Amino acid sequence: MKKPNMDLLSIIGAILALIAIVGGNLLEGGEAGQLFQLTALLIVGGGTLGAAMIQTSLPVFLRAMQMARWVFFIPQINLEATLEKVVNWSHMSRREGLLALENASESESDLFSRKGLQLLVDGNEPAVIRNVLETEISVIEQFELQAAKVYDTMGGYSPTIGILGAVMGLIHVMNNLADPGKLGSGIATAFVATIYGVGFANLLFLPMAGKLKALVHQRIMQYEMLMEGIVSIADGDNPRNIESRLQSYLH
Repeated sequence: MKKPNMDLLSIIGAILALIAIVGGNLLEGGEAGQLFQLTALLIVGGGTLGAAMIQTSLPVFLRAMQMARWVFFIPQINLEATLEKVVNWSHMSRREGLLALENASESESDLFSRKGLQLLVDGNEPAVIRNVLETEISVIEQFELQAAKVYDTMGGYSPTIGILGAVMGLIHVMNNLADPGKLGSGIATAFVATIYGVGFANLLFLPMAGKLKALVHQRIMQYEMLMEGIVSIADGDNPRNIESRLQSYLH
């Protein structure tokens, strides 16, 4: 399996956002430690995660956790290589027949490609192949988009739970008005919880959701490209015609 590509833009963006917030706080005369409150982090992080878990089914939630690494390590989606692979399959089928693709099917690491080639080798009609692969694409797209939307959900809950943390901090302050020594920590928790809620939503969860949904659409485009190529091979199209048709996906 090919290693995913590290996304430098996402890494730079995350570092820039962190520097901007911490640096802005320092310029205002604050201290970096003021922005790190374990209690506020526990309330906002744990509350947001718990709310998302209540709303989401287990398979979708687990897939969302797996996809989180895509934000910084993008799975390889190379449409040029996919085009070249399909054209090679087309030449092979014209020279040696569809049964020659069985070896190519067995060596494929991508399950979707393997399934499409196996449908070809089994001698299915082009309409049947298209129907099966379209269903497969639809199921994959819906499942992975649901997983990406888990971060949309977390981005929606996070600010509200931050406000909840702020109210809890203020309650702590009110309960300790007679003890000035405890007022500072309560007020800090209150305001930092709000920062965490809004910050996690707008600097982490919502950008992650947008990035993951864009990557899912790219993967689906690659699968659609593979489907069109496999159906064209089943139709007996000329390799040059297949290549010309699939080149539109590169633009």
